[in-house]
Amino acid sequence: MNKVTKLHEIRWNPLIKQWIIVAEHRSMRPWRPEEKREAFKCPFCPGAPELAYLESWNTVSLPNKYPALLESPPSPSREELKSLKAGKAKGECRVVIETPEHEGDLHTLSLEHAVKVIELFKEEYVKLSSRSYVRYVAIFRNKGKEIGVSLTHPHSQIYALPFTPPRIKVELESMREYHESEGGCMICDIAKYELSRGRRTIYENEHYVALLPFYAMWPYEVHVYPKRHINSIKDLSEEECIYLADVLRVVTATYTALLERDAPYIMVFHNPPVKGRYEHYHFHVEFYQPYREKDKFKHAAGIEWGFWVFTYDGLPEKKAGELREACKKAVGGLGDVLGKCK
Repeated sequence: MNKVTKLHEIRWNPLIKQWIIVAEHRSMRPWRPEEKREAFKCPFCPGAPELAYLESWNTVSLPNKYPALLESPPSPSREELKSLKAGKAKGECRVVIETPEHEGDLHTLSLEHAVKVIELFKEEYVKLSSRSYVRYVAIFRNKGKEIGVSLTHPHSQIYALPFTPPRIKVELESMREYHESEGGCMICDIAKYELSRGRRTIYENEHYVALLPFYAMWPYEVHVYPKRHINSIKDLSEEECIYLADVLRVVTATYTALLERDAPYIMVFHNPPVKGRYEHYHFHVEFYQPYREKDKFKHAAGIEWGFWVFTYDGLPEKKAGELREACKKAVGGLGDVLGKCK
């Protein structure tokens, strides 16, 4: 087989009916140069070439220098076997640099600053959704070397995908079935139930509840559910953006208080596909944190990777209690919060 250089395409996995992004050039991206004691200028700090056109800023969105998807991708490869198909890796990848400060997290930003981050997420979502080739806009944040972050400067990412992720497809189907059988919204009902019981709730403000779900896969997994039925991030009111910034600051501060150090996590915004109507879908945010105890890592192993079956190490209700106690410590240190720990 001829050697292919800088291959950039999406490949279909016929076993699980899922697209895989192949982006060979991403192996060349910077990998935590600070750890190698190299002379290094962070590309996200003020004065970097990528930001030279800006006189001043506090939150900014830039094209990803090592994108998994391209607006003008090359033609995909071809295989003789019919089940092995590839497509163009057409899309867009952006980086949201949340602050000029090289270190920090969402909770180290002021509430006013964190609101600007949410507003930029919303602005980018609306803009990228308008692209004719985009089917889904994925907003996510990777934090910490345990997660595999290549650059430590506080930032999030946005992928405009040419397909709908399989997890979102499953959520769509589940919420549709629930709406047809129960006549309401699954997440609306779960949020009300959890608030009435309080066993797994962690934090509440006027518009959101943060909880460790009954069905959590990760030991300290946290979901943020809007109390109002909101379809996607573009439907958030100005006030709801403020209160979303508040709850995200509290969750990230809670993780830091829980682990008593700068905490790693993954944060993902779950929205419906950008083409079509999905009124039954409920926008929400999910956090996955890789520790099962303060000094014990939760490794996804054979049963998780090989079969997609998660084993919960512990009891969700007990872990929720630990998070509530950490939330009380975190809120005491933040000062400008809009809600209360449960």
